[in-house]
Amino acid sequence: MSRYFRAEISANIPLNDNHNLLSLTNLDPMDEPEPGQFYMVEVNQGYDPLLKRAFSLFRRTAEGIQILYRIQGKGTAILRNLKEGAVIRILGPLGNGYPAAPEEAIPVILAGGIGIASVFPLIERFAGKAYVLYGARTGGDLFMIDELRGLSKELHLCTDDGSCSEKGNVVGLLHSLCASRSSCLDHVKVYACGPKVMLREAAKVVSSNCIKAWFSLEEHMACGIGACLGCVTKIKSARPGEEQAFEYQRVCKEGPVFDAEDIVW
Repeated sequence: MSRYFRAEISANIPLNDNHNLLSLTNLDPMDEPEPGQFYMVEVNQGYDPLLKRAFSLFRRTAEGIQILYRIQGKGTAILRNLKEGAVIRILGPLGNGYPAAPEEAIPVILAGGIGIASVFPLIERFAGKAYVLYGARTGGDLFMIDELRGLSKELHLCTDDGSCSEKGNVVGLLHSLCASRSSCLDHVKVYACGPKVMLREAAKVVSSNCIKAWFSLEEHMACGIGACLGCVTKIKSARPGEEQAFEYQRVCKEGPVFDAEDIVW
């Protein structure tokens, strides 16, 4: 089956001044997505902008898929103005998603800002089991709170400005959770998506607590299929005789989800 398909916009709802929730009904057959995978979405049938834009799968629906996106440039500004009934072309699902966890695992899911888009389908998969730590700059940038409360075993929220729940960040929440669950850390598995600085600090926490973790990296993508080499990141490489060896891997192809201990920050 081709990974290209057409989809019709069934809704394009503003959630605040800078974020929309896009609902799409697929018009052609499409592969079933996995949590953590993404799509390359055509925002204009002309040549300006020429390239598709990469968006995480937010939710699989009976009709198609949903994408939660932030308006931050020309392409997403065009996408925000597309109306119900418009037909767009999409490539996906692409990339490697979050790995499955054993039945006895205690999933802990971190989301920073728009990173909630990547981990939301994983939270759905772990319905009733996951500890969800979700932070943003302000309370207005926290989305789907009621849904998350219904899906999570525990939901912990924080904001940089303290306008919603606890003032702080998700790394601080992770520190607190590890301290309160110190007797069962062997079963904890961490999954995270958010800004690089958040992931870098979270990597220190999981490493110091010997916790297995997987992080989804955010990089600008031009093709989405590994051809242009525009989204490479440093990953540890076990080359004989080289203790600190690394190699470049493509976030769109080998990722976007990587084993946290393999990422070179």
